[in-house]
Amino acid sequence: MPKRISNPNAQVALKDFIGRENNYIHFEYEDEMKQYEMMKNGDPGAADESHKMMAENTSTLADDPVTNMKYLMICNATLMTRFAIEGGLNSETAYNTSDLYIYNMNKCTTVQEVLDLHYEMVTFFTEQMQKLKKQNVYSRQVILCMDYIDHHLHESIRLNDLAAFVKLNNNYFSTLFKKETGYTVSEYILSRKLEVAENMLRFSDYSCAEISSFLAFNSQSYFTQCFREKNSCTPAAFRKAHFNKHIKGRHK
Repeated sequence: MPKRISNPNAQVALKDFIGRENNYIHFEYEDEMKQYEMMKNGDPGAADESHKMMAENTSTLADDPVTNMKYLMICNATLMTRFAIEGGLNSETAYNTSDLYIYNMNKCTTVQEVLDLHYEMVTFFTEQMQKLKKQNVYSRQVILCMDYIDHHLHESIRLNDLAAFVKLNNNYFSTLFKKETGYTVSEYILSRKLEVAENMLRFSDYSCAEISSFLAFNSQSYFTQCFREKNSCTPAAFRKAHFNKHIKGRHK
């Protein structure tokens, strides 16, 4: 069990004094919240604002500068996640984004690497909020099926399964989905699987064969064919160009 802090009131008062003597003052609440509101609103300047706040932050959470910056990033990621959810981002997407960047933050060895990864994280959150604002308003049945698809991308998803899930006949559901999304059901499923594949190629060290199998493609060659049609390159070439620099692994 960790040792209790001796006389915390006195220690907080001492930190206040040292901060004033060295001009180390915490940011005003409104100034600190600005970055989160910008991200929540999809403002392209959010990453620059947040990076500036991080780089100028004088809070001391650890003696080691790298560890201190990591702690600050964790605090920042927590608030980014909460504001993103408040802005309408799917909670699982928000929490998984935070987990992903914090996991890779632990591999950073310099303050600059942490700052770079933090900038990337805020940019990603902001882009998700921008996409959210551009989305159309869908019917309840279509939204339910989109959620179903997202939770079953590792399986073979059939039209009749989705129609039965929302208690509609196949033809009516197929027409409704196409009308609202602009995609056929099969096109949408493939599009989502390829988006997940792209992120796995960027942020994981799973092999192309493993990704193909995980996303329930009929074969690796079919996965490669579909991926090439969308991205004009093979999965392997995409990974080589986009693999996250903070991840070290056995990517193939």
